[in-house]
Amino acid sequence: MNDHWSEGNHVELLVNGEQYYPRVFAAIAEAREEILLETFIIYDDKVGQPLRQALIDAARRGVRVEVAVDGYGTADLGDEFIASLTEAGVHFHAFDPQPRLAGMRTNLFHRLHRKILLIDGRRAFIGGLNYSADHLGDFGPQAKQDYAVEVTGPVVAQVHASSCRLLAPVLASPSTVRPVPTPSGQASALLVERDNHHHRNDIEAHYLHVFRQARQRIVVANAYFFPGYRLLRELRNAARRGVQVTLILQGQPDMRWVRALSRLLYNYLLRDQVRIHEYCQRPLHGKVALVDDDWATVGSSNLDPLSLSFNLEANLMIRDRAFNHGLHQHLMQLVEQQCKAVTLERMVRGYWWRAPLIFLGFHLTRYFPRIAGWFPAHRQRLTSLQPDSDTPASYNGGKT
Repeated sequence: MNDHWSEGNHVELLVNGEQYYPRVFAAIAEAREEILLETFIIYDDKVGQPLRQALIDAARRGVRVEVAVDGYGTADLGDEFIASLTEAGVHFHAFDPQPRLAGMRTNLFHRLHRKILLIDGRRAFIGGLNYSADHLGDFGPQAKQDYAVEVTGPVVAQVHASSCRLLAPVLASPSTVRPVPTPSGQASALLVERDNHHHRNDIEAHYLHVFRQARQRIVVANAYFFPGYRLLRELRNAARRGVQVTLILQGQPDMRWVRALSRLLYNYLLRDQVRIHEYCQRPLHGKVALVDDDWATVGSSNLDPLSLSFNLEANLMIRDRAFNHGLHQHLMQLVEQQCKAVTLERMVRGYWWRAPLIFLGFHLTRYFPRIAGWFPAHRQRLTSLQPDSDTPASYNGGKT
């Protein structure tokens, strides 16, 4: 598990697309040497289209632009969209693209779920936002609540090295950018990855460590909450020793089965005074947490089996009192104004018929790491999509 904290960083919280996209597009416009972008989803909409133009403009002025998307999450992106990028000089890569079966996407597991943007090796964005209009408030009731950070300072070198490792199999030549570890703030920071080779449990291990060390408070705001037994046990144990444990989970879910699974675990936590609040304003897509008054994390990893056992994920761990305080204030405002408290009395109603499901759900979390081992971890394969003189770039072509 990587535990090499970098000192002297500046980390700024960005809430939702209204704060995130303007900063991202401005940073891309300022790039002079290199842009490395990883994301799960790009849609051809009012967010994806300006992203495409910003990347094309950067490539045309001589910036090296590398884009990696997930073959499942971005499967619906049109050939014309991709071709316009590659023809302008953008290097566009898809993670494990697979043909559809009866019109259905088949590559469900081991996804590239990281959301990272690097500008010239000096500035990084890390979080949970994809490039799609559903992260903007005017999308309507299904607009997502989500978070990212913009970071400068020595930790950017860790992020740059991580992206270069991911892209190495498809890069025509290694990156020539050498991040300058110039201190820019007071925050300690650490990039923690999850992959299917050397970092299988790193994100979960960091959560377990800080939960065990907590003395005052734990706040977790997570979209898809169905963690393993060890994380559940540490949350319960923290509450038992007097730590105020608050969970902010989906109350207006984008997928109803997500809330149904989470609720199978509520009784276990509520009985030990864990406070659970369901965010009901719109779908919660965030993956953030804080412990006591100095530790926080923002990233792409949910606390569910896909993120903890299958996907490629990246979270920034942050030790900074000012950042922790600002995030805590924001999350408590959500709790007070836009959440509904879940009580044990409410959850025990109808317990007799839900008890077998609760039993199964609880034991699934207990044994899921072993079950996950039954699934083959496929090769972390990126396919480079190249412009063609006769046909547009396609997920069915390119080189591996």
